[in-house]
Amino acid sequence: MIKFNLKCEHGHEFDSWFGSNADYDKLHQRGLVSCVICGSSAVNKAVMAPRVAQDAPSMELREKPLVDNVGQEFPAEARKIHYGEAPERPIIGEAKLEEARELIEEGVPVVPVGWKPKQAN
Repeated sequence: MIKFNLKCEHGHEFDSWFGSNADYDKLHQRGLVSCVICGSSAVNKAVMAPRVAQDAPSMELREKPLVDNVGQEFPAEARKIHYGEAPERPIIGEAKLEEARELIEEGVPVVPVGWKPKQAN
């Protein structure tokens, strides 16, 4: 299967899937490819950027982690973020029940997560 960006004579742009490039060519030559908006059969492929397949997502592509693990500094870091003393970002870490309760009473948005660190074998 292949997806093409198509454009009709009236400037309408849309996507359509075909079994192959040859299948698109056959249908186009027979006038069977038409604009999904206006019905015009004067449709051509629009400029497209190629998709490059990768075997697996590369860690080098990610500039920074999705979540900053601040460990036992969680209560202090959550307060700093809440009061604008540290950059806003998603964090995860550890807090005692009383510390979490205090954060909630202060209006610091926290969500308890049932999480255990990995144990060494």
